[in-house]
Amino acid sequence: MAAGKIVMGLLFFPRGGSAQVTRYLAAALGDAGWSVSLVAGSVGVPGQGTHGPTFFAGIDLQYLDYTAAVAAFETGASAVAAPVPMPPSYEDRQGAPDPVLAAVDPALADHLSSAWEAPFAAAGAERADVFHLHHLTSQHDAVARNWPHVPLVAHLHGTEIKLIEAIEARAAVADAFDLTLAQMPDAVEHATIDTGTLDQEQLDLLLSTRWSQWRYGEFWRDRLRRRAAVADHLVVVSPSDRATAISVLDVPPERVTTVPNGVDTDLFRPRHFGPGALRDCFRQWLVEDPQGWDESGVPGSVGYQEADLDRLLGRDGDTTVVMFVGRFTAAKRVSLLLHAFAQAQVRFRCSASLLVWGGHPGEWEGEHPVTVARRIGLDGVFFAGWRGHDDLPEALAACDVVVMPSVNDSYPQTALEAMAVGRPVIATRSGGFPLMINLDPFRPTGWLVGPDDANGLADALVEAVDDPDELTRRGTAAHAFAQSNMSWASRVPLFEGAYAAARGHKGEEPHY
Repeated sequence: MAAGKIVMGLLFFPRGGSAQVTRYLAAALGDAGWSVSLVAGSVGVPGQGTHGPTFFAGIDLQYLDYTAAVAAFETGASAVAAPVPMPPSYEDRQGAPDPVLAAVDPALADHLSSAWEAPFAAAGAERADVFHLHHLTSQHDAVARNWPHVPLVAHLHGTEIKLIEAIEARAAVADAFDLTLAQMPDAVEHATIDTGTLDQEQLDLLLSTRWSQWRYGEFWRDRLRRRAAVADHLVVVSPSDRATAISVLDVPPERVTTVPNGVDTDLFRPRHFGPGALRDCFRQWLVEDPQGWDESGVPGSVGYQEADLDRLLGRDGDTTVVMFVGRFTAAKRVSLLLHAFAQAQVRFRCSASLLVWGGHPGEWEGEHPVTVARRIGLDGVFFAGWRGHDDLPEALAACDVVVMPSVNDSYPQTALEAMAVGRPVIATRSGGFPLMINLDPFRPTGWLVGPDDANGLADALVEAVDDPDELTRRGTAAHAFAQSNMSWASRVPLFEGAYAAARGHKGEEPHY
């Protein structure tokens, strides 16, 4: 397919991995000769990492500003029902302005989609050769309704599939009582159900679910599947996601292509720090401009003093710094990491510290990581907070090893970026990690442990910290692998193949 015009869509404001993918992919497609316009969300003011024009600088952008919707939520109103609606989330987080999609009244479906018609029109939708829409969202409804003649590629990042699976699991619990999800909140509140028919997994789900947030799950499950059916082609980030998408979304295998994420190997590269430079970086991140936060949700509510840098780096700079990067969602398993690090700490022969980099302010699932660390008395852990993407290449290089205990993470961007910087990754044998780590048994690039295995994670931490030579060897191998296999430019032909497949499919099935 010859290069032409792509109109790309990302419903959410910049904060997660899909925003990073969108930014890098748009640039790579532009370098390959495509004209790319992006339609996305935004929150905040210029200079902030969540501000669309700031984050996507250099990309032709049309955006919806959710700032007023967030302000409305803070006064007790619904952000989703605001004139410019805050998009719902794929995650159920208490106190967040963006509720889980399953909690949203279907009566708002048209409101959520119609808000996108003007931005897409301004982005040149009528002249588009292909729509490239990230996730399965209300943008799909707007595009399919207004520009059905244009081929549409849906780029799945895994979270939408996980939401459908979460809805299905809860629907199965409801079905065990001959109820729908809409009936479950009242039944649970009034204790009118007999739990004797449930297995342990279903019982745990029954007790841990906020059922009021899932009452419309069946409607949105069906809507997500409809969006997938209307798309002319789907892109997923891993073979396991491809198999799941085919099954969960009920789409033909020939309409699903696997394209793993890439990494900017020019930006994410090995760096060497001169005398005192390493300490200067951490001083800036932790002491002079602290962004760590506790349950107050206020950036800077967790900060450090100059003396704390000795605990982080060691007086002689000989402490191994382990780094976690990510949001504080349940899937990231930050709490499990903190417990595993505490377990490993008593076994280390060499000095080690843990830097927790991330956590979008005010957003967390389960017990807050800062609260966990304080409750278990964990020393040597430092919370850097949410610092956007600009500091990340230097931060990864300033640490020694990256740890990612998340489970079923489809194809996480941070692991690629760490490897490109020359840092080995400790991760779980789940999701996309086995597709990028330790592919050559003779040149390992990190450590893989069982999912939700705190003991195994502690063992890997001990091995990494107590064997600096092996840490260096695996980091060197990780960098070499990233340079050879992970550039965004190498992904462009795969996306072009998906665009050609979408164009070939157009017209074969009815659209709405």
